[in-house]
Amino acid sequence: MAKHSTTSLVPVQKRWPLMVLLCIAFSTAIAFFIGASFSSCNSHDYSDTKNNFNTPIHSSALDGGAVEKEKNPLSFMKSKLVLLVSHELSLSGGPLLLMELAFLLRAVSARVVWITNQKPSERDEVVYSLEQRMMDRGVEVMPAKGQEVVDTALKADLVILNTAVAGKWLDAVLQENVARVLPKVLWWIHEMRGHYFKLEYVKHLPFVAGAMIDSHTTAEYWKDRTHERLGIQMPETFVVHLGNSKDLMEVAEDSVARRVLREHIRESLGVRKDDLLFAIINSVSRGKGQDLFLKAFYEALQFSQVRKLKVPPMRAIVVGSDMGAQTKFETELRNFVAEKKIQDSVQFVNKTLNVAPYLASIDVLVQNSQARGECFGRITIEAMAFQLPVLGTAAGGTVEIVVNGTTGWLHPAGKEGITPLAENIIRLATNIEMRKTMGQKGYTRVKDMFLEQHMSHRISLVLKKVLQKAKREVRR
Repeated sequence: MAKHSTTSLVPVQKRWPLMVLLCIAFSTAIAFFIGASFSSCNSHDYSDTKNNFNTPIHSSALDGGAVEKEKNPLSFMKSKLVLLVSHELSLSGGPLLLMELAFLLRAVSARVVWITNQKPSERDEVVYSLEQRMMDRGVEVMPAKGQEVVDTALKADLVILNTAVAGKWLDAVLQENVARVLPKVLWWIHEMRGHYFKLEYVKHLPFVAGAMIDSHTTAEYWKDRTHERLGIQMPETFVVHLGNSKDLMEVAEDSVARRVLREHIRESLGVRKDDLLFAIINSVSRGKGQDLFLKAFYEALQFSQVRKLKVPPMRAIVVGSDMGAQTKFETELRNFVAEKKIQDSVQFVNKTLNVAPYLASIDVLVQNSQARGECFGRITIEAMAFQLPVLGTAAGGTVEIVVNGTTGWLHPAGKEGITPLAENIIRLATNIEMRKTMGQKGYTRVKDMFLEQHMSHRISLVLKKVLQKAKREVRR
């Protein structure tokens, strides 16, 4: 399939909403490329995860709370020097989320310095473009090695390591200065893959000021694994759920923009007005479960025929392909579609930062991440903002977002989840009122808990505590 264009088919008089959407790339892609292959996880309890930790773990994640609208909750960071350390700079979840935090800090006039620990030896257009975007917003981009960055780390009020792998930077660059910097380090962890549990990555974790993790499930996993596998203890840990950006919400709440986008994308995909469109929006990899989704979708098509159900024509799109470097896994997906002769019902779309047009065009989001699931899953709350019901695996942060039977339906991860997912597809396909009600309740949940202002408030509480702890350590 040729690379999908998001502008070529729109009449001139309808293009204005699309032009606006080109500005929202970062906030709508963060859930896109987070880790693809996780360790096994057997979760059959679909209720909200409880906080049962012995070490200090704090959460403002499940309580929207009273958020001050008049005053930016991060305003106390004005003039503070913050060093952000990213393992890499790419179109993946971790770096994009850290960039979003950089922009939030710049909005309150914090001095923000960014370093990327591992960069391609030759010029990379993605890295160059992202660095330029940061510099345009006042973020200072600095080489990861050298005396300048060491001096910056020593002077910084706060150092934020992004992802577990970023821990390699500490010894490699700071060397004898590591102990002086650790008391002001906040370690932001997103991973749930087992191979990140290496002492060489996280040996300094017990000595930092705090860890920030996106979901209770991931926090519990890290607490248990670090203790059992590595014999170390997590530092004071804060669970902070993410939130949708203001730009994303503006599009989601603009009925004209949504309608124009819906018409445009569906027309470009050859999807008719009455077709029911299910989408999975993630990087194409086995851990994201596109293979199991397609098997469930095929099973649902079979159910509808055998049971002679009156359902709209069902279509599926897989958003997140890499047309330039098709993987073995994606080849397997395409072969399955061809083997089952469902080419007319399934389409693959190239990965994109502009997720909003697809959220406006679909009817149901499938979040099928496998094993332990997503650490959080930003695409889930973005879909709920567009009043879409979500069919998700009962794993990871998804169980902390989707209310089973209220804002969507949950199914088990793994092969045992194929038939339940197929049944849930049929359940939504045959009940338009259920789709609408779940979508509306999902939108309400987002408004109550998962907005940028909620995330800023939650992060502000963490930063205040970490800064206070760092000051106490400095005085000793």
